Amino acid sequence: MTELHAPLCVPVALGDRSYDILIGPGVRARLGQRLKALSGAQRVFVVSDETVWSLHGAELETGLAKAGLALSSWRIPAGESSKTWDRLGRLLDFLLAEGAGRDDVLIAFGGGVVGDLAGLAAALLKRGMKLVQMPTTLLAQVDSSVGGKTAVNTPQGKNLIGAFYQPDLVLADTDLLATLPQRERRAGYAEIIKYGLIDDPDFLTWLEDHGQDVLSLVPKAVAQAVAISCRAKARIVAEDEREGGVRALLNLGHTFGHTLEAANGYGSALLHGEAVGTGMALALKYSVRLGLMSREEADRGCGLIRAGGLETDLGRLAGGPYRTTDLIEAMRQDKKVRAGRLPLILATGLGKAFIHENADLDDVAAFLSKELQTR
Repeated sequence: MTELHAPLCVPVALGDRSYDILIGPGVRARLGQRLKALSGAQRVFVVSDETVWSLHGAELETGLAKAGLALSSWRIPAGESSKTWDRLGRLLDFLLAEGAGRDDVLIAFGGGVVGDLAGLAAALLKRGMKLVQMPTTLLAQVDSSVGGKTAVNTPQGKNLIGAFYQPDLVLADTDLLATLPQRERRAGYAEIIKYGLIDDPDFLTWLEDHGQDVLSLVPKAVAQAVAISCRAKARIVAEDEREGGVRALLNLGHTFGHTLEAANGYGSALLHGEAVGTGMALALKYSVRLGLMSREEADRGCGLIRAGGLETDLGRLAGGPYRTTDLIEAMRQDKKVRAGRLPLILATGLGKAFIHENADLDDVAAFLSKELQTR
């Protein structure tokens, strides 16, 4: 394990709920030290998935033991299908049976599914226990581990049961990405592109030059991409913690993406980041349809998405075939729908995203029908 002597540190400024994101190779070696400084608690609970635990669990246990911390672990099957109300209930039963208290620490050691599930459990356990996010996927390091959104899925839609609950610490150890399959790297890269598309055209240019280095896990490039992404999200979250305004921009590509995931039953045929990649392309194309941005700029944005190994054509997306009626029905379940209209994150240019408050779902249906004919 390579340990950085001075890891990159991104603060999330939320008053008495502020916390640090430590980024770089080997930062997990600092976990025991930071836990003791965080709470003084002697009991630590870890939620992980079976894949991550088989790769890294023994090392985590050894490190915490050396720091004099007792650990109790609970594992779930890997994949979005584990992010359910039933699984949440079983996790809470485990924590209560183990006597977990508000001063104990729950560590989410895995990808976004683990982070969302463990985060919601931490929010609910005795009205809140301490939480540390240790994301092991690129997607979780740049997105889901930061900002306090926690949730589980339901048959009606994605993330419909959840809470805002900030972690006390995030450790984004980029060494852990070495065991990540290339498909998972590409899925995480979608969320990195998102930050450039929202409001940072210079970052998009940087990704055009260095994106393949990020995907290849060149240490300096991947650490820089994670840090830039986390700073962007930290800034937006500090301004709008509970998504009353500007934070909604972080949903660029997600309304379409969540709809695609729901159509797949949250199965392994389509990863979250893959759905978001296509969702961002759809958002750019729909912006062109509404006359908001030029086709040339949308094509450049879609080219960047494709360069990351992600699909930009709905008609070719894995997990299909998709039907317009199914997609629109899933969209109608979105918690933000009002009277047949849905806020969508669209763009007037690259790096110029905005909240389009009243997208007409009938027009969105016509747009999706046309996109489904593209092969």
